[in-house]
Formats: sequence, C-alpha cells, structure tokens
Amino acid sequence: MTTDLHSFSLAGKKGLILGLANEHSIAWGCAQLARQQGAEVVASCLNDKARPFIEPLTAAAGIDLKTCNVEQPGELQALVDHAVARLGRLDFVIHSIAWAPLEDLRGQVIDSTSTGFARAMEVSCHSFATLAKFCAPHMTDGGSLVTMTYLGADEAVPHYGLMGPVKAALESLVRYMALELGPQRIRVHAVSPGPIMTRAASGIASFDELMGHAIEKAPLGRLVTLEEIAQLCAFLCTDASSGMTGQTIYVDAGCHAVA
Repeated sequence: MTTDLHSFSLAGKKGLILGLANEHSIAWGCAQLARQQGAEVVASCLNDKARPFIEPLTAAAGIDLKTCNVEQPGELQALVDHAVARLGRLDFVIHSIAWAPLEDLRGQVIDSTSTGFARAMEVSCHSFATLAKFCAPHMTDGGSLVTMTYLGADEAVPHYGLMGPVKAALESLVRYMALELGPQRIRVHAVSPGPIMTRAASGIASFDELMGHAIEKAPLGRLVTLEEIAQLCAFLCTDASSGMTGQTIYVDAGCHAVA
C-alpha cells in the first residue's frame, strides 16, 4: 500500500469557517492553517464591532471576511450564499461559535432562565444543524463539518455551568448529523480542545483556575496550543480522514483520559 501525502493537505479545498474574533480564536487558527495548506477560505466574525480585531489578519492571509450573527434572521443563509458564490462549492465547514447570556452562564444551571438557555442552545448548538442544512447541497463531492465542544459536555466541570448541557446536546447532534449526512459522503465531527484563553473563554468564571487544574491533570503536563487544535481540525477536513465520522475527538493533552 502506498500513502498519498496529498490526502493530508487542504490544497485546492474550499472552506467556510465561522467564529473569528481575534488572533487568539480557534477559528482564526483554523483559517490561518487552511490558507497555509492551500485552501480557499471564506470566514465570518460576529459583527462590525468585531471586524477591526480580525480584518487585518484575514486581509493579509487572503481570506474573505463577512459578518454573521446567527441570531439575526437570514444572516446565516446569506453567509453561506456568499461563500458559495465566492468559492463555487464547499469541501469543509468549521463552526466555532458559542455564546450564552453572562447572567445565565455565571449562575447555577438550576437558576438559568428559559430564555437564556434557549438563546445559548440556538447560538451554540442548533446553528450547527442549520448551517449544515444550508451547506450540504453545496458539498457535492462530500466533505467535512466540524464544530467545537469541551469536556464539560461529558463531565460536570466547576464554573462551566449552562454551557455543559448545551455542549452535550451539540455532541449528540453531531452523531445524528453524521447518520443523516453519511449517504452524501459528508462527515461530521466535534473537536474537544482543552482550555485555552479565547475571547469566549473569558466569560467563564475562574477560568485561570480551570486552566491550572487542566495542567495538573493532563498526562502531558501542559495546555494545548492554538496550532495543535487547528492541526486536528485541518486533518478532519482532509481526505486522510475519509473513513471517520460522528466522533468527539479530544485535543487536550490527555485530560479527558484521567479521572
């Protein structure tokens, strides 16, 4: 058997990446690496307020940047339409957006409001299903859909609160989407990084403490890097991962494997 090294590359692929916020965001790490590997990329940030923090980076990398707030009717469809018009097709899509109202996120789960819970679920979970619905018709040669989760979906992590149940729903959604989209050769995965300091993470109470605990617990004795997360996402979007779907895959220095 010979190994086709090209199958480990994104050269010639067309991708859409949601959730760029600044140079520390997972979505930016993924977009940067995809471009370095030769992919054409359309990316999104939340709104015009976020644009100045990311546009200098995307402009330098040759990435087409659009705004998209998934809570606003029509914006997600418009983003996908723009990406397809720009790229012609889609080979991979990376969904790296999550949000909950701060008062619900930092309170007890039992005290969360139904409105806050619903908004967190819409932005962080259901938007991935909607995104897949819009993108699948344009993934005519198959491809990959990737979203971001966290260990708090599987274990009760102090201070992670409301996002734990939301991410648990997202991981279940991944499995059902894999079942439904498999006949179209569309693969679906959740990537579960260890804690890193992103803009989204800054909303979680005592996040420094959470990172310190992760370092103590991890067999590798450290946090993972943005580059390591991006490398896993890139692999899942290449042809080299063609036999994989429906999984939650950890890149957390081994934290998930230790009690």
